[in-house]
Amino acid sequence: MRSNVHLRLPPAVRRSLVKLGRDVSVARRKRRITQAMMAERIGVAEATYLRIERGDPTVGIAAFAMTLFVLGLGTPFAELVDAARDDQALLLDVERLPTRVRARKIPTGI
Repeated sequence: MRSNVHLRLPPAVRRSLVKLGRDVSVARRKRRITQAMMAERIGVAEATYLRIERGDPTVGIAAFAMTLFVLGLGTPFAELVDAARDDQALLLDVERLPTRVRARKIPTGI
């Protein structure tokens, strides 16, 4: 039985996960690492690792993160949504700046 995630996943997201899985497979083969070795190094069952290479959206993000780490690709999730590099959020911050700034009144009778 398929998870609801498969039904609700936008096609662009699905394609990106499949591409990620293919890219992981290529990176693994270039390093001459077997699927069984990868599964052992990541700490998952071989069947789970095969799902990673297929881009299965139900595999936990930690398994994907460990896969990239084991392949020597660092920790790319750390910078993925970095607030300092989020151009859209930075633009929204600029748009929300007040047009005028007033000094606050300090109470005098205390």
